[in-house]
Amino acid sequence: MTEERQDETSGESDVAGEIAAFLRRHELVVVTAESCTAGLIAASLAEAPGAGQVLECAFVVYALGAKRRCLGVPADVLERNNLTSEPVALAMAAGALRHSDASLAVANTGVADSTDPDIAPGTQCFAWAFRDEDGTHEFAETRVFAGDRNAVRRAAADYALARIPHYHARLASVRAGASGHG
Repeated sequence: MTEERQDETSGESDVAGEIAAFLRRHELVVVTAESCTAGLIAASLAEAPGAGQVLECAFVVYALGAKRRCLGVPADVLERNNLTSEPVALAMAAGALRHSDASLAVANTGVADSTDPDIAPGTQCFAWAFRDEDGTHEFAETRVFAGDRNAVRRAAADYALARIPHYHARLASVRAGASGHG
């Protein structure tokens, strides 16, 4: 039983380690702004040795008031959009960057289970915001995950980290196109 648990833990650390290594290679430092995942994105990254080099801080903003108070999510964004929306995730990421020295914000908002007929259980909205000398570059997407509430939260945290290389590559592509070399 002990060996089995060690194997499971080392598998999780390998994924976190790969993302941490990617962040170090590209000199990215992360801040997270988490609602539904409630800190799991940051906690997953913290599993990797040397995480202190790539993780600056994490905002867990479960409540509506916390999104406004801690991240400065504008009231009109919250009024015009459902909390489970890409505009709210983008505003959370922007707020996390404003309140940190990080170069990348990863944000998540969503529902693990839902009583709203317009929002499927497991709906998760994500935002990745990169800050560099040219400004801020934002990406967002929505995914639906199956499972109970904790399975959805774990899957969302893993997905948020796993997509960092994808959006970093998209940013490089955008830059290449803007400079006329793409």
